[in-house]
Amino acid sequence: MFFRESTTFRAMSEALTFQATASAGDVTALLDLPSDARALLVFAHGAGAGMRHVFMNGMTERLALRGMATLRYQFPYAEQGRSRPDPQPVLLATVRSAVATARARAGDLPVFAGGKSMGGRMTSLADAAAPLGVAGIVFCGFPLYPPGRPGTERAAHLAQVSAPMLFLQGTRDTLAGLALLEPVIASLGARATLHIVDTADHGFHVLKRSGLSDAGALDVLAQRVVTWSRDVLS
Repeated sequence: MFFRESTTFRAMSEALTFQATASAGDVTALLDLPSDARALLVFAHGAGAGMRHVFMNGMTERLALRGMATLRYQFPYAEQGRSRPDPQPVLLATVRSAVATARARAGDLPVFAGGKSMGGRMTSLADAAAPLGVAGIVFCGFPLYPPGRPGTERAAHLAQVSAPMLFLQGTRDTLAGLALLEPVIASLGARATLHIVDTADHGFHVLKRSGLSDAGALDVLAQRVVTWSRDVLS
């Protein structure tokens, strides 16, 4: 099964709105808060799909089943139906607004943040500029470089991130070859944890030889996020 855009999710998702920036206006969000939640993840979408993409839906559902709440949200360009991402200052401000919104709704729950591809990178860029105050940052496919342009410049800011970081990466990710990514993560020391999914590409589609289905790969990712977050909090 390949991941496609989806507009369906479980009924327990609560729709919210918050102001991304004064100029960009309000964006929508979905809060999924299971009764047994032990932490909350502020979960940003990637550049090519919004918060209702089936990857986002699938991860959110699996995290909820494992006791992790999520707040998914739209960047302004996705909210407005545009395909080109907003300028970086708008993206970073939206991350901050989303974290503030989640914290206001989280009660006593510890708050983590991160996202798929661009969403994760914007989260760490925001934290590097001024700490978000989150317990940790989760990257579902860190986009180390643009298509066909290998390099590590996009990772330079990670040295300024003080929060623990979890990198979930596939061995076939064409935006983050492990030969370049692994030394970057190693340079971050104990703050960074790498979990590799065999044969997964940037969208976490896996090959049959991995022994997993795409749905099974999501199960692995969700369990790793939950296990890592518990380790961080302990």
